[in-house]
Amino acid sequence: MLIIRVFRLIRVFRIFRLFDFLSEGHILLLSLKESSRKIVVFFLFVVLLVVSVGTIMYLIESSEPNSAFTSIPKGIYWAVVTMTTVGYGDITPVTPFGQFLSVVVMLLGYTILAVPTGIFSASIMNQHKRNEAIPCPHCHKTGHDVDSEFCKFCGGLLREEVTEEITDSITQEGEIK
Repeated sequence: MLIIRVFRLIRVFRIFRLFDFLSEGHILLLSLKESSRKIVVFFLFVVLLVVSVGTIMYLIESSEPNSAFTSIPKGIYWAVVTMTTVGYGDITPVTPFGQFLSVVVMLLGYTILAVPTGIFSASIMNQHKRNEAIPCPHCHKTGHDVDSEFCKFCGGLLREEVTEEITDSITQEGEIK
């Protein structure tokens, strides 16, 4: 019975097939694909920054008595928790310089959350501009909706290559190949 319930749960993921029917979903997927390399490079930079800050914090705080920074991995854990603005509070710096570094890491955390959002938003805007820039082959005006088939200025077909493919697929007898 448990296996049957798992299969019923998997059916929920059919909702992702709806992206095929939405031009907006298609734009989101294209934007994600376009911005993925930039986000990966940024993520690798963040990993490098977290390791560096965690190591520095370990060097600063490890010599203090009753310090929770007993190893570099604990320092890296603290840096991740602080930079992602979660802030559990289980590891806290004791020295004034460690507390100052904490404030800097906290402020960096806000920018780290904002940068991938900006990259993805810019990619969505670029994708939208590309779709709006399709000129009408008849009146040569742009600014059409993404899913429009006809020009909103002259009424002509926007993508004639699509209609040519359709007419090429119809044989002499009027049947579709």
